[in-house]
Amino acid sequence: MSRIWLSSPHMGGQEEVYVKEAFDTNWIAPLGPHVDQFEKELATYTKVAHAAALSSGTAALHLALILLGVGTDDFVICQSMTFSASANPIRYQGAIPVFVDSEPDTWNMDPNALEDAVKFCLAKNKLPKAIIPVHLYGMPAKMDEILIIAKKYQIPIIEDAAEALGSTYNQNPCGGFGHFGVLSFNGNKIITTSGGGALISNDNSTIQKARYLATQARDPAPHYQHSEIGYNYRMSNVCAGIGRGQLEVLNLRVQQRRQNFEQYQSRMKNLPGVAFQPEQPESFSNRWLTALTIDPAACKGLNREKVRLVLEKEDIETRPLWKPMHLQPVFGGYPYFGGIVSEALFTNGLCLPSGSNLSEDQFNRIFFHLLPLWQ
Repeated sequence: MSRIWLSSPHMGGQEEVYVKEAFDTNWIAPLGPHVDQFEKELATYTKVAHAAALSSGTAALHLALILLGVGTDDFVICQSMTFSASANPIRYQGAIPVFVDSEPDTWNMDPNALEDAVKFCLAKNKLPKAIIPVHLYGMPAKMDEILIIAKKYQIPIIEDAAEALGSTYNQNPCGGFGHFGVLSFNGNKIITTSGGGALISNDNSTIQKARYLATQARDPAPHYQHSEIGYNYRMSNVCAGIGRGQLEVLNLRVQQRRQNFEQYQSRMKNLPGVAFQPEQPESFSNRWLTALTIDPAACKGLNREKVRLVLEKEDIETRPLWKPMHLQPVFGGYPYFGGIVSEALFTNGLCLPSGSNLSEDQFNRIFFHLLPLWQ
């Protein structure tokens, strides 16, 4: 039996055509027509005016911080329950992350704790330079409430939609609510360019500046001249070709991921102690990963780790929910606001295999080993 992966790449067929075109026309080096077209197609899909295709979502977030003028000892408010890539670029800039707990309705940034964090920064005579909410596992955060707070204090939002391409909030695509949106096309995401990301915004001048900084900040001169520090953050034409093919099947991939969730929910909803990540009426999640919590008190001591280890023994990959950033050794001592919602989610939470290429036989194998654990 082959390993069942948590979320493996799933090609649609057209990717190879675009990559072959890049080879046939010798557009192998960074940049090229596929990059230009991929940016236009991303902007159209997300209903945002402009996009810069980059080497990773982390690069996109880093550039967003630079473009907002984040520097040494500035405060940046960040959702605690997320992957470290949401927080690491804050430290790249020498800034101070201020972490915020989750709320139980979506598992994302708690607006009440967010405002407490803002007030803490103001008490230090510093207005936060940015707020970074995350749409965890594709589930939209409470953007209406977060936007009200951001507008009240005039703080820009960098919307981390790395896991949420294809998700919507109030029927609008995730990634377009903040001053910047960040996308990721890592190998395990709902669509992939093998590695890559994008920065999206309705502000043309900042996206133009992002492209400039991402190509080593080379000035328009016949020789190599640089007036600012630059980065090697641009996406290659070959990767963009893969992305164009993937984007063509994105809606199908969302449908397939949501069907995965529905299959898990239908087979497990009556198991004691099991609760799935909730979806609010105004939200539509791409269900990138099917995530649930297991309450040991309700199921005779069965817990997340016991389930994970049993499935791992059968070569079925699962993964605990993200360990909150305020509990990570590298971020120890930085300010944190909220309670223990994110901590409890980490303790009890598990992500199940969610690839859009999961077969019926694979699902049967998962359930064969999973369901008896509750008997």
